[in-house]
Amino acid sequence: MLQIYNTLARAKQPLQPTEPGHVRMYVCGMTVYDYCHLGHARMLVSFDIVQRWLRASGLKVTYVRNITDIDDKIIRRAVESNRRIGEVTEFFINAMHEDEQALGVQPPDHEPRATQYVGKMLDIIKLLEDRGLAYQADDGDVNFAVRKFEGYGKLSGRSLDDLRAGERVAVDASKRDPLDFVLWKSAKPTEPEDTRWESPYGEGRPGWHIECSAMSLSLLGLPLDIHGGGPDLKFPHHENEIAQTEGAYGGQLANTWMHCGPLMVDAEKMSKSLGNFFTIRDTLEHYDPEVIRFFIVRSHYRSEQNYARDNLTDAKAALTRLYTALANVDADDAGIDWDAPSGVAFRAAMDDDFNTPEAMAVLFELAVDANKTGSARAAGQLRALGGVIGLLQQDARSFLQGRRGAAGVDAAVAAQALAAGDEGGVVVQVQDDVEVRIEARRAAKAARDFALADRIRAELLADGIVLEDKPGGVTVWRRA
Repeated sequence: MLQIYNTLARAKQPLQPTEPGHVRMYVCGMTVYDYCHLGHARMLVSFDIVQRWLRASGLKVTYVRNITDIDDKIIRRAVESNRRIGEVTEFFINAMHEDEQALGVQPPDHEPRATQYVGKMLDIIKLLEDRGLAYQADDGDVNFAVRKFEGYGKLSGRSLDDLRAGERVAVDASKRDPLDFVLWKSAKPTEPEDTRWESPYGEGRPGWHIECSAMSLSLLGLPLDIHGGGPDLKFPHHENEIAQTEGAYGGQLANTWMHCGPLMVDAEKMSKSLGNFFTIRDTLEHYDPEVIRFFIVRSHYRSEQNYARDNLTDAKAALTRLYTALANVDADDAGIDWDAPSGVAFRAAMDDDFNTPEAMAVLFELAVDANKTGSARAAGQLRALGGVIGLLQQDARSFLQGRRGAAGVDAAVAAQALAAGDEGGVVVQVQDDVEVRIEARRAAKAARDFALADRIRAELLADGIVLEDKPGGVTVWRRA
């Protein structure tokens, strides 16, 4: 049985969907005011692995991942760029989708936007007000009365006595308690017209936390089987979601809470606020997208993972070893044999809280077997099991030759193609250039000019091209 670490219980627990065979999963998505960075990539890939494995296990999954398309940061970006809110959010939503597609992240079943659910948010706020858990302050904002909700802090393990004013909210004289958080923000005279909605509390917009309560309730109901998100959402965002939803409707918001670990840079979490982030698209200029996905998947989703160029380079080398096995052995297409030792081990790893490092070890064992024995079945099992977690689905030789990535492209060839406005031509021309030089080396060897043949091989190696001479006089190449 699949065991998942439940942040709320602080232990691994068996997944037991409320509706047998059907998992309803909600994951907090992006606030779309900028490009996604690699920390976001880790969250996106981690929960993509979760939903892939649930489906591979024969479960029906309804996967909802929201978009926050109204927020102070979005408003600031729109004002600074002199654009409407919708223009800003649409641009960065499209960019996010491009990044997801590159990384092999499958789209969720539903991708609601906060601005589509303002009416539902107001319904929840009214319920909270009727139950004495919300009040309108003198400044027009509607706030949640934290101390009136019994059990606040149960997800994060923080007590009210430990929560001092200023730890998560600025002290605001209009609040009855510094710990109270905003449900509805009163419109300010300086804010654009397209950031305001009519409400019983006057013109304004929703607070951040209430958005997810409205969207998850509307699309999945209560309780959720799985609620997930990034490491920084446990507190206060998810804690506040629990207070709002359970305060309004009773019961339990989610049976299982999942949080992926942080992506670190020099011992600090990668984030826009710290300025230590690398965007997904910038990183894609140097690495094949699958290398980035492999880098993320080789660590357990709950672990603290460190980003460094050396780590991505190492991930590329490791993924290259797997693809080399697939290039050397013709894989059969019989599908996954779950009864084989490799299938049993892979399932056991993934059923243990999505233990991808252990699952990856199975893939490397299959690669060794394929290389050692030439087994088409081992190669086929390698490719098929890799596909379960979104890996090893490229043509092996294409990956090894770097046709999808820009890294290692000869500068002169690339400049020529780009000057002609043909970005795709970069790869084609590099391919042609390498093949021409391989042919020249072959001719040199035929003429017994081994010094020239060795020089061509060395020049190619200096350009990041490794030659492999196969039986029958065939030479293949790959990126170093």
